[in-house]
Order: sequence, then structure tokens, then C-alpha cells
Amino acid sequence: MLSEQMQKALNGQLNAEYYSSYLYLSMAAYFESTNLPGMATWMRIQAQEEEMHAMKFFDFICDRGGRVTLAQIDAPGTEWESPLAVFQAAYAHEQKVTGLINSLVKMARDEGDAATDVFLQWFVTEQIEEEKSADEVVQKLTRIKDAPHLLLMMDNELGARQAGGEQAADAA
Repeated sequence: MLSEQMQKALNGQLNAEYYSSYLYLSMAAYFESTNLPGMATWMRIQAQEEEMHAMKFFDFICDRGGRVTLAQIDAPGTEWESPLAVFQAAYAHEQKVTGLINSLVKMARDEGDAATDVFLQWFVTEQIEEEKSADEVVQKLTRIKDAPHLLLMMDNELGARQAGGEQAADAA
């Protein structure tokens, strides 16, 4: 059974995961509007992953006898200065989510809630991957600067991303 405080915090994280999905979907829309379909695909897949994360929280709350309470999802931003700015925002967002997950782990440990602590370890590991993935794109976009042909090559590379976190161009 979840404590009332833990249930509230997990519901907050469920909402944060749905916000993340909205954010990445908004970023995908931005890329679609700027004719960068590969980057849009990357962000669409990211949005789907975030929705899956939200459902993991949904199921865990239910499995522990808690009550899921859905809250309003804030509207994400819709405009960015450049593809680099989009991925910098994505990276910063993932760092924020890592902080949220770490706070939940601390709460679970402080409460002696081993089941929630174990559940959250999947997200701790996932956040390492999430931050790394966004940061790698930031680093590449920083290196290519304003070279249009390299931006198109990067767009093509990111468009090869497959659902489930697998990327055909991972070795690049």
C-alpha cells in the first residue's frame, strides 16, 4: 500500500511524464513545420516513450492499491530558434526529469517503501539513457553549426530511429 504522500508524488510524476510526451510532440510539430522530418520522427518516438513511462506509473499506482488522479497537463512551448535550441531544451528537460525521479527515490527510501524504490530504479537507469541520447544530438548539432548539408544529413540520421530506443544510426 502506498502512503498518501507517495501516491500524490507518483501521480505528480505521472502528470510530468504526460507533459514530457506533449513537449516532445510539440517539438515534433516544430520540426514538421521546418521540413526536418527525421528530427520530427525522433521526437514522435520520444513522445511515445514518455507516454509509455506515464503508463508505467499508472499501472504501478493501481497495482499498489493506490488511486490514479489525472491532473491538467500544462501546454508546452511551440517555438524554438533552431534545431539546436530544440534539442538543448530537450536535454534540459531530461535533466529536470532526472531530478524529479531522484526526489521520488529519496522519498521512497525515507518512507522505507522498498517496492517503490525498486520500481523507480528502472527510471533511474532510463534517465541515464534519456540524457545521453539528447546530449549526443546537442553535441552533434553544435559541431555542424549552420552547415545546411550537414543539418540534412543529421535529420536523415535521426529519422532512422526506431521505436523502443533502437537507432539504426547508433554507431554514427
